[in-house]
Amino acid sequence: MSSSVAGRSDNRQSGQTDKRLRRKVIALSIAAALGGFLFGFDSSVINGAVDAITQDFGLEAQPLLSGFAVASALLGCAVGAYFAGRLADHWGRIPVMLLGAGLFLVSSIGSGLAFAVWDLILWRIIGGLGIGIASVIAPAYIAEIAPKAVRGSLASLQQLAITLGIFAALLSDTLLANIAGGANEPLWFDGDAWRWMFVVCAIPALVYGLLAWRLPESPRYLAGKGKREEARKVLASVMPADEVDGAIDEIEASLAKDKEYSRTASLKGPMFGLMPIVWVGILLSMFQQLVGINVIFYYSTSLWSSVGFGEDSSFGISVFTSVVNVAVTFVAILLVDKVGRRPMLLIGSAGMAISLGAMTLAFSQAQLVNDAPELPGAWGPIALVAANLFVIAFGATWGPLVWVLLGEVFPNRIRGKALGIAAAAQWLTNFAVTETFPALSDFSLAFTYGLYAFFALVSFVFVFFAVPETKGRSLESMDDLTVVRRGKPAPAQ
Repeated sequence: MSSSVAGRSDNRQSGQTDKRLRRKVIALSIAAALGGFLFGFDSSVINGAVDAITQDFGLEAQPLLSGFAVASALLGCAVGAYFAGRLADHWGRIPVMLLGAGLFLVSSIGSGLAFAVWDLILWRIIGGLGIGIASVIAPAYIAEIAPKAVRGSLASLQQLAITLGIFAALLSDTLLANIAGGANEPLWFDGDAWRWMFVVCAIPALVYGLLAWRLPESPRYLAGKGKREEARKVLASVMPADEVDGAIDEIEASLAKDKEYSRTASLKGPMFGLMPIVWVGILLSMFQQLVGINVIFYYSTSLWSSVGFGEDSSFGISVFTSVVNVAVTFVAILLVDKVGRRPMLLIGSAGMAISLGAMTLAFSQAQLVNDAPELPGAWGPIALVAANLFVIAFGATWGPLVWVLLGEVFPNRIRGKALGIAAAAQWLTNFAVTETFPALSDFSLAFTYGLYAFFALVSFVFVFFAVPETKGRSLESMDDLTVVRRGKPAPAQ
């Protein structure tokens, strides 16, 4: 009887320990993922400001320059993402997170005080450097600290943080514009509301910096610097004690293998000069942006205003869409480690292609009323429903899962470099889509959304033939990962 009681007591104690460790790793992952909040906040804060900026700086007749003012931060993001992995390998993950927070803080103040469009563009690029750094370091840090059984769910927190940042920015824009009576109306200290939209960005930058400062360093980085006991201590804080030695042995074996193959730790390969798996990461990043998702979050207020909705209604629609985006991200978090990465991406591609096709059809029915386009009859509601279905399809699949895969799919010896290149490709594609949207929409909204629908369809084919399944694999086992052929995933380990 006493042994039975003791057994139940041990099980209860073990369960409590597992819960404590789970809470600790979730907390660390949330703190790291707040870099995604900065990304989402900065990328969408300009949504409510773009029309006011266009008026203040006289850009009405210069749609490409107006688009560049919106998209300029993305150039900084590409540069920051490209160098983030290299900096993190030299300085550590935490110092690089702090650098990103500092750059974003400086940018938010500078953008709010901008006196000309070139000045605004400069500060936006500086902020982009910080966001690009955060976009790479967060998924890499989470992948290195999270147990493999829940790594997909925890890595999805990056996208959840992005969606929350988008929602917070759009809500903040709406509140500030309503208080001032318009985005171009004076608010506090005679500063226009659109300027305060940027200054508010300083708050999440400070929060992210303070949280990053308290995070433990990545155990993989510590082990690589010969700090085995420190690495062991970090691992002991996020996994059961009986798994720690095995985990650190696996990390050290992987590091030894990296050192052995350091001369071949190159991205070079037979496909246009790069390894096939690097191209998988690059194309995943590109397709995530080529479907036009960020057009919804950068330009939605202007978009709905341009087809007959008032400013108040357009702001409200944008906020509602961001709420939908947040909600469906939880679907990915719940399913990614159960269903797997590939099936969810395929479902998402199909959903995006159908909803974007419906938007194409709706915008093809636009009519000119008093020299302004307007969607007649039921076509306005159809476009709104299709836009939100598109956000659902993206937010539950491609939004979070691309970040999960980028943190997992590359072999250890090239992960930092490959992740930086893939993230840079994502930002450059985001820039191209954002920069070209004003000119393309002036030409034809139906053509523009038809183009995005085409890329969604191609993304389905790409995933089916080229993307490997990483569910349930340790990071160290990715060295043997091969590109799938005809939908067959690499064997799990």
